[in-house]
Amino acid sequence: MAEVTYYNQEGLDKLKEELHHLKTEGRANIAKAIAEARDKGDLSENAEYDAAKEAQGLHEAKIAKLEDVLSSARLIDESKLDTSKVLALSIVRIKNKKNGSEMTYQLVSETEADLKSGKISVKSPIAQGLLGKSKGDTATIEVPAGKIEFEIMEISR
Repeated sequence: MAEVTYYNQEGLDKLKEELHHLKTEGRANIAKAIAEARDKGDLSENAEYDAAKEAQGLHEAKIAKLEDVLSSARLIDESKLDTSKVLALSIVRIKNKKNGSEMTYQLVSETEADLKSGKISVKSPIAQGLLGKSKGDTATIEVPAGKIEFEIMEISR
């Protein structure tokens, strides 16, 4: 069983939607590809059939993984989040103390992480360094380029 992961309603809905899509349209498309390959004759020398069966295996593995994630997912009521310290689902504005640049991140589960939209995994080095800290605290975070100090400017949500 996967470890417990925390989601807001939007994130949980996206996972459920993806699982539904994989189980319905995804499975139907793979079944169609297998049927088309089977119609092309001898299965022992049919590379298209082998590829379709392999795709089916990968697809089913993805469904199983998503079901496992959903089985251990917990919904967090964002209105009750404590904004005095950094927690999962917190939105944090931080400032790099060396160069003065500011960044805003939301700490989310691994499956929701998307750097382009400012969502980082709670398991990432930056998030790990920020968790439990309060506004005004400094977090020293080990990154591949060395240690970086971030000041926590604001915690919201």
